[in-house]
Amino acid sequence: MKHSEIEPEPAVAATLCGSGVERVRQFAADLGNRGGELGLIGPDERQRLWSRHILNCALLATEIPAHEESTTRVSLADVGSGAGLPGLVIAMIRPDVDVTLIEPLERRTRWLDEQVTLLALSNVTVFTGRAEEFTPRRSFDVVTARAVKALKGLIPLLAPLARPGGELLLLKGERIDTEIAEASASIQQFKLKDVNSRVLGLGTVEEPTRLFSAIVE
Repeated sequence: MKHSEIEPEPAVAATLCGSGVERVRQFAADLGNRGGELGLIGPDERQRLWSRHILNCALLATEIPAHEESTTRVSLADVGSGAGLPGLVIAMIRPDVDVTLIEPLERRTRWLDEQVTLLALSNVTVFTGRAEEFTPRRSFDVVTARAVKALKGLIPLLAPLARPGGELLLLKGERIDTEIAEASASIQQFKLKDVNSRVLGLGTVEEPTRLFSAIVE
């Protein structure tokens, strides 16, 4: 069966990816060429690899706050990392962030380990296992996830990984406000504050994304 062509790189990619753009291009090409056969992306995703996947992750990378002290590195966990979206993209764009990719399926962590080596990323650690199995708990400045599950089931997995005062930054779809309402019990249980949703990339990218953010007390 003939594969669809990989989506050409949009012009805005160089701006969003900054100094990491060459690594992002290499990653996008490899994911487009091999991601389908490895079960990392669906067959139709090659046609929107940049607009639907890569650039949305790049938008998230710009939302991660830097430490006020330049000598202190930001720690981030990407739960259910899959193909490395958004964690690998963040690591390429933000070398000041130490990224831990948490993924339960070994066939996916083999891909992640391979990409870390091919892309020469010194700021990435890959953990094979579920979020509940990761230790130490309460250790990350930022915890993120993309396309894992609805907020009411996601918050109990992610909040225990954030340090006190740490932040959840989650890429979500059009139902984000409904998901927030349905997750009210989890939001209260895990003492989330400054809960917010907003759209990233309006007027910048072809397919904007929605961001859920909250502080974990």
